[in-house]
Amino acid sequence: MKKLLFALAAATLLLPASAVASVDDAQSFALQAAEPYVKEGFQVREDYWGGDLGAGEKKAVRQQLFKGNEYWFWMGTEVEHAKISVHIYDSEGKLAEQPDSWQKGHFAAAHVVPNATGSYFIIVTVEESPEERTHWALVYGFR
Repeated sequence: MKKLLFALAAATLLLPASAVASVDDAQSFALQAAEPYVKEGFQVREDYWGGDLGAGEKKAVRQQLFKGNEYWFWMGTEVEHAKISVHIYDSEGKLAEQPDSWQKGHFAAAHVVPNATGSYFIIVTVEESPEERTHWALVYGFR
């Protein structure tokens, strides 16, 4: 059994970095995007979403947000030349994010100050990527 585990560990080390990239790598980049906002008093939640998408694919995440709070959602990927985006819609399908939301290469962020407590939909997209599938992660914070 020990020989099998050693062989598997050795094989993993021989794989290219992109082959062993994980959602946790993407989470590290999402948290990196959040760093300046933590200094402004935002508390980053421990839970996060992640997965992999092909170029042009989208995923919706539903989250309960509360009136009176302010939220940032930060998305990241370890694929350097990927272009990703994140947008926030209310339960009626109207764009709810603030104009200071941004996208910079393999980082993106959306800011929302909910007008009402309710379910909001965060849409994450891999706009472009040199990889067939791009790992991504989404974290969020509030104050």
